[in-house]
Amino acid sequence: MMSPILTRLTPLALALALSGCAIGPDYLRPANLLPSVFGEAKPADNVAIAQNPAINPEWWTLFNDKPLDDLVVQALQSNASLRQAIARVEQAEAVAREAGASFFPEIDGSAGISNSKASTKTATFVSSQPTVRHARSAGLSTSFELDVWGRIRRANESARASLLASQYSRDAVRLSVAGLVTDTYLALRAYDAQLAVSSETVKSREESLKLVKTRVDAGLASPLDGYQAEGALAAAQAQLTEQRRLRTLAEHQLALLTGNPELKIAAGDLKLLPLLPEPPAGLPSDLIEGRPDVRQAEQELIAANAGIGIAKAGYFPKFTLTGSIGSESKVLSDLFSAGSGTWSIGLAALMPILDFGRTSARVDQAKAVNQQSLIAWQNSLQTAYKEVRDALVSLREYGEEEGAQGIRVDRAEKAMAISRLRYEAGQTGYLEVLDAQRTLNDAQLAAISVRQARLSTSVSLFKALGGGWKADAPT
Repeated sequence: MMSPILTRLTPLALALALSGCAIGPDYLRPANLLPSVFGEAKPADNVAIAQNPAINPEWWTLFNDKPLDDLVVQALQSNASLRQAIARVEQAEAVAREAGASFFPEIDGSAGISNSKASTKTATFVSSQPTVRHARSAGLSTSFELDVWGRIRRANESARASLLASQYSRDAVRLSVAGLVTDTYLALRAYDAQLAVSSETVKSREESLKLVKTRVDAGLASPLDGYQAEGALAAAQAQLTEQRRLRTLAEHQLALLTGNPELKIAAGDLKLLPLLPEPPAGLPSDLIEGRPDVRQAEQELIAANAGIGIAKAGYFPKFTLTGSIGSESKVLSDLFSAGSGTWSIGLAALMPILDFGRTSARVDQAKAVNQQSLIAWQNSLQTAYKEVRDALVSLREYGEEEGAQGIRVDRAEKAMAISRLRYEAGQTGYLEVLDAQRTLNDAQLAAISVRQARLSTSVSLFKALGGGWKADAPT
């Protein structure tokens, strides 16, 4: 005959033997149906792209601007949104540790003292029994769910995926913060450049006003010219004031992003910032799979897929191993003496018989969540692909537009010089000079705006890619 110990352990051995399977679908990554390369990338000679291009996480350093580098580093350390994201990662790590602890039994200690008095008037009272009873006990107990169907493993799979999703969410916030700081800094430098242009415009119109007043006083020009010159000067001064206001607001925004309320930024020039290199032709579309938000969406899909297994485990019995060891005695001095020891071991099974469709409803819910996560992942890929294509097109077109704006500024400067000479010689009215001044001012400001847009589009491209690209050396 089988010994009592073997008889007790046989169910446990059978349960452990079954624990190799995990119910529910294993995660299989869906196919990426996007084109293999970004067709909008501008062709470049003698540039080869790596088979698996690396991402440059510090892409903002390509601007070679120390104040910008310092601002981004400060923001990545102190930005409130990023610190919240880091706290969410810490929470997810704790949840994952809690889920991992389910693989091991929880051992509880217990101790107790009780005194009780029995009634002598009950029918079951035996005179030989004491009416006052004392009990002292101490022991260890455990209750451990055997992961026969893989429910705990699926729960751990979901928790690990959720942890990775929170880490990628933090990285996405980090990328967003760096991009927002860089864009705001570029706007501030654009205002600096516009302030320089407006200051020159004010100076030029002050000189024009002096010339006009001299001519009016000499009877060589109409007072109308004086009024027009004064109005043009006031317009330039108003423009300068508005640009100073916008520049200050941009500085305040950077102060908020960096967590430094007293931040002050010295004046600079947008035109001194280098244009970032354009991506070479053949830029592979799988670069976007490294974007934090895309990775986050995939981890959420993995977690949702594991949720199906967790829900399906409800169809099957739940096996729980229980055990305890300890001692009991009437008096405390005998608590750990010979003969006071106690122990127990057991295996329990709990299986749903009739739940009126609750488990099926949970499975359907898990499948629906999984489908939503799949759609979200696919949409994140398509959105990323679209954003990269938009940035590539804008980068190319802004480059051509900046060239045209440069010609426009050059011609406006020449027209301005000629109109001023013609006015001084009395060959034309002041209206021609005024028109030339406005044309030159508009052209200079437009050129600055286009350059800012071109630099900002480079930022958008790096954000869309999840960072910069690193091409292989020419072969």
